[in-house]
Amino acid sequence: MTSPSPALGALAARLRTLPASCGAVRLVAVDGHAGSGKSTLARSLAAALGDAPVLHLDDLASHASFFDWTARLAEDVLTPLARGATARPAAYDWERRAWGRQLALPPAPVVLLEGVGAGRRAVRPALAAVLWLDVDREVAWERGRRRDGPGLATFWDAWTPAERAHFAADPTRPYADLLVRQVPRGYAVLPGAQAGRRGLAPRRA
Repeated sequence: MTSPSPALGALAARLRTLPASCGAVRLVAVDGHAGSGKSTLARSLAAALGDAPVLHLDDLASHASFFDWTARLAEDVLTPLARGATARPAAYDWERRAWGRQLALPPAPVVLLEGVGAGRRAVRPALAAVLWLDVDREVAWERGRRRDGPGLATFWDAWTPAERAHFAADPTRPYADLLVRQVPRGYAVLPGAQAGRRGLAPRRA
């Protein structure tokens, strides 16, 4: 197993020290534009946290509703975690266009919530921190289209205006505690607009 980048190792150590935000859980949002690399970042950060659980919001969204998952998140995830129970939401199968397997998200010390809109207004009261993967939306969307190929072009044609409208009405970046940027050797972690309120501004080396 490869060791986490120094920046993510340091970030993981600091996330562990935050006050709990959802019962005994420190729920941390990993937000950013579609195609920006949030899943990869969440996977690396989870490893740095000792295999912290990750909930991908793609599992709560659906073709019928890209962003109308707040009530499902509250009922199926936040409520059980707050009482110290394992959350067991149903996951959406994007190929079958149906709800399928049941996930298991234990109330670990740190749980990552990854996806577009993870730091949205309705969720922020339950979050210990908001991380924003700082990639320009056009760059991210182009990456996503290349990754998914022509078979999902119709999906992306519907997704991009929906994401644009979501962030116009309910932006995350201005409420981020930290900005995470990709650099040639891993990531750089920079203070976001809200870094000071939780004491999360990165320390100088």
